[in-house]
Amino acid sequence: MRTAGRQGITQLIGNTPLLRVRLFEREFSKVEVYAKAEWFNPGGSVKDRAALAMIEDGERRGALTAGKTIIDSTSGNTGIAYAMVGAAKHYQVRLVMPGNVSQERKELVTAYGAEIVFSDPLEGSDGAIRLVRQLIAEDPERYFYPDQYSNPANPLAHYEGTGVEILEQTEGRVTHFVAGLGTTGTFVGTARRLKEHDPSIGTFAVMPEQFHGLEGMKHLPSSIVPKIWNPEFADEVWESPTEPSYDLARALSRTEGVLVGHSSGAALWGVRKLAERIEEGVVVTIFPDSGDRYLSTGLYRR
Repeated sequence: MRTAGRQGITQLIGNTPLLRVRLFEREFSKVEVYAKAEWFNPGGSVKDRAALAMIEDGERRGALTAGKTIIDSTSGNTGIAYAMVGAAKHYQVRLVMPGNVSQERKELVTAYGAEIVFSDPLEGSDGAIRLVRQLIAEDPERYFYPDQYSNPANPLAHYEGTGVEILEQTEGRVTHFVAGLGTTGTFVGTARRLKEHDPSIGTFAVMPEQFHGLEGMKHLPSSIVPKIWNPEFADEVWESPTEPSYDLARALSRTEGVLVGHSSGAALWGVRKLAERIEEGVVVTIFPDSGDRYLSTGLYRR
């Protein structure tokens, strides 16, 4: 049983459960599928790991000190994580978010006491990046800017955490890894750790198509490419279509009682694509968050 003990809520970040996923068992009986249930983090998503790592790295370097405001651009989950960790550590948090992020995400950020500045929803995550840079340029001494798209502490959190946990939880049996791309930190850090353990482990990244409805994910060829992205750790990169990803998220909730978000559906699309080409294996993927923060988007209305 995990307890926060005397150290506070941040001590509960990481060590998330590994769930068996049986959605594809009938079709691919020799392929075992598992998923890291990242909504078991206290802030409700995989982004808790990176947010804590970047904030604590800033503290160690002396870049984040009392009185500074944490600022970054985010499509939602990292913002919620910043807000939670900021509240726990007594920092002010200001977040730039596209105006079309889900209502649940906006309200969660506000609940932790963070301030939101909305960017043009038509410009997506890239518009939020441009606006946050403008705000920092106007008052550079006020802010600590982790810059989740460029900060090496982001993938390092997964290299030291998520990847190690997968190896331990599968007892080293993992043969393939599939994960979605947003900042790319989760994939890069985890895949790097798995490849170092065993170079034969297949690593497959999933990004959305250029025009998509997969909140939190990034189509790299048409976007500002994160500096932390390293294609060296991806055997292949696939583009997931929106509607089939939604359908798989819905199927999982209705057949296994596991409620996940859009990007988990995209990860499942990648897992199914992989299962079609391998005869057997132990596949691990990442479910970044729960579907409860997407209910207002209509994901589960069908």
